[in-house]
Amino acid sequence: MRTTGLRDYLDGPHKAARDVVRAGLSANAELLDLSLRLPRDEYRDKVLDVMLDVTAEGHPARGFPKEFGGEGDLGGFIAGFETLAFGDLSLMVKAGVQFGLFAGAILHLGTERHHDRYLADALSGRLLGCFAMTETGHGSNVQALGTTATYDASTGEFVVHTPTAAARKDYIGNAARHGRMAAVFAQLVVGGESQGVHCLLVPIRDESGTAMPGVTLSDCGPKLGLNGVDNGRIVFDHVRVPREALLDRYAQVDADGNYQSEIENPDRRFFTMLGTLVQGRVSVGGAAINASKVALTIAIRYGAQRRQFGAPGSAEEALLLDYRMHQRRLLPLLARTYALHFAQAELVDEFVRVFGDGSSEHDRRALEAQAAGTKALGTWHTTETIQMCREACGGAGYLAENRLATLKADTDVFTTFEGDNTVLLQLVAKGLLTDYRESFGKLDPLGTARFIAAQAVEIAVEKAALRPLIERLRDVVPNRSDANDPDAGLRDDAYHSGLLRFREEHMLSGVARRLKAGIDAGDEPFEVFNRCQDHVIAAGRAHVDRVVLEAFHAAVEDAPDELRDVLKDVYDLHALATIESERAWYLEHGRLSPGRSKAITALVNELCAAVRPVAVELVDAFGVPGSAVEVPMVVPSQHE
Repeated sequence: MRTTGLRDYLDGPHKAARDVVRAGLSANAELLDLSLRLPRDEYRDKVLDVMLDVTAEGHPARGFPKEFGGEGDLGGFIAGFETLAFGDLSLMVKAGVQFGLFAGAILHLGTERHHDRYLADALSGRLLGCFAMTETGHGSNVQALGTTATYDASTGEFVVHTPTAAARKDYIGNAARHGRMAAVFAQLVVGGESQGVHCLLVPIRDESGTAMPGVTLSDCGPKLGLNGVDNGRIVFDHVRVPREALLDRYAQVDADGNYQSEIENPDRRFFTMLGTLVQGRVSVGGAAINASKVALTIAIRYGAQRRQFGAPGSAEEALLLDYRMHQRRLLPLLARTYALHFAQAELVDEFVRVFGDGSSEHDRRALEAQAAGTKALGTWHTTETIQMCREACGGAGYLAENRLATLKADTDVFTTFEGDNTVLLQLVAKGLLTDYRESFGKLDPLGTARFIAAQAVEIAVEKAALRPLIERLRDVVPNRSDANDPDAGLRDDAYHSGLLRFREEHMLSGVARRLKAGIDAGDEPFEVFNRCQDHVIAAGRAHVDRVVLEAFHAAVEDAPDELRDVLKDVYDLHALATIESERAWYLEHGRLSPGRSKAITALVNELCAAVRPVAVELVDAFGVPGSAVEVPMVVPSQHE
C-alpha cells in the first residue's frame, strides 16, 4: 500500500489547505513543549504569538469573503482548522475563538457596516475578540441567558448589564488576558419588552489592555488542560454601547426604539441566529477526530517497536502489536477513526453546500443535527481513544514528554464545549422524531398501521433483491446451509447497514410510541420526555452510528482501486466492531443468535490480524507532522 496515495485520499479536495497548516505547525514545533516549561501567562502569550504567525500566512481568512482578504473557501478553512489539532490544542482553540466564533459572529450575524468596520481587523489579529455566550448559570440553555441589553431611546444606546451572579459570562476564551471586544449574547429589551437573545459587540479593554469602565474581568485560573487559552469571566455594570453595536442581520432597532425582524416567531428567529454559528460545532468535531489520530499514531508506532515477553524458549521478545489483545485495544479504534474521518468529510461537504447555496430552513436544520451528532460521537471517541492509547503505552504513555498526557488533558473539554454531547444527541433525536411525526402522522392506529405496512413493503423489496443477506439478519438456526461457515455473509455491506438501520428505526419507533402514550395519558410533557430521555439519547446515537457507517462505505466505494482492498478491511473491522459492541441489544431483539454473535467476535479478531501488517502505514497516512508524534518513546516511522 502506498502511504502517499492514502494520505492524498484522506486529505481530499482541501489537501493544499491542510498542507499549509502542517507546514506552519512544523515551523512552530517548540510550542508543544512550552506548556510544560513556561509560566501560564508566558505560555498564553506565546500561543498568541504563534496564532498571529499563522494568521500572517493567510489561513484564517481562507473561509471569509474575498473583499476582506479571504478566499471564500469554507471547506478549506474548516480543513485547515481541523489540521491545527495535530499541534498544540491551545493554539487550535484560541484560533477557533478568534476566527471561528468572534469573527464568525460578526460575519454571520452582522451586516455590511459591521463587516466593513471590524472584519479585516479581526481576521488580521489586530482586534482580538471573545465570544461571550456561556454564563455561570446557563450553558446549554442559551434562551435563558440572564445578561440584558436594554435600549435607551433618549441616548440611542444599549445598556448591557449583568443583573445576577448567575448571569456572569464564564469560561470565555480570550477574556482573561488578550481580548479587546466581545460578541455578547444578551436578552434584548426594547420599549420594556424582551425580544429574546441577540448579539452585540461590546468593547471590554482599551488598546493598552485596561478594562473598560463598567467591565470587570477575571481569570478562570488553571484548568485541566488548554492552559494556553486565557479563559475568563466578564461582568457588565450598566455598560453603554451605541445602537449600531447590535449585530442586526436578523433583527433591527431604529433610533426611536422600534424593534423589527423579518422572522416574526421569536423561537424561529433565535434558532436561525444560532444556526448560522454551526460552523464551530462542525470544526470542533473534526479537530477532535484529528487529535485521536495523533494519539493513535504515537501508540501504534510504539506498539510496532516495543517488545515484551514472547514464546517460551525464544530468544526474541514479541512486538506489542503482535499480541491479539493489543490489536483489540487499538485497531478497532483506528478503524472507527477512519470511519469518523469520512463522516466528517461528508459533513463538511454538506456544510459548504447548505451555506453556499442558500438552502432551505429544512436543509439547515438537518445540517445542524448532523453536525451535532458527528461532534458528539467524534469527541467521545477521542476521549476513549486517547485513554486507551495511554494505557497501551504503559508507563511511557504516562510521561508528559510522550505527549499523550497533554492530549488527554487538552481534549477532555471537547465533550462539553460547543454543546454538551448528551444535549446534542437529544437535538439529533428530536429532529428524527419531528420527521417521524411528519411521515406517519400522530401515530394513531391508522398511522401506525401504515408505518408497519411500509416496513413490510420495504423488507419484501429487499428480500426479492438480496434474499440471502436479509435471511441472515435473522437468528442462525442449527443445520442451516451455512452451519459449516459461521461467518458467511458477515462481510456483506448490506448486512452491516441492515442491522444498523433496524436498530435505529426500532429505537425511534419505540421512543415515539412511549412519548405518545405518556401524552395521551395526560401526563405533563416534560415528565414524559424525562422518563424517556435515555431512550431518546440511544435513538440519536443509533442514528449517528448508521450515518457514520454509510459514510465510510461510500468512501470505500469511491476509493482508487489500489486503496480499496485495504480500506474494505478497515471498513469491515469498524462495522463488525460496532455491531459487536451492541450485540446484547441485537440478541435481546432477535437479530443475532448466540452462534452468530460468537462468529462476529471471531471475525473481528481475524480482521485485527488482517489490519495489523498495515497498521503503521494507516496511521502514517494521517499526515501528522513529525514534530507532533516523534516523541522520545517512538523512533521516526520508515513510511514518511
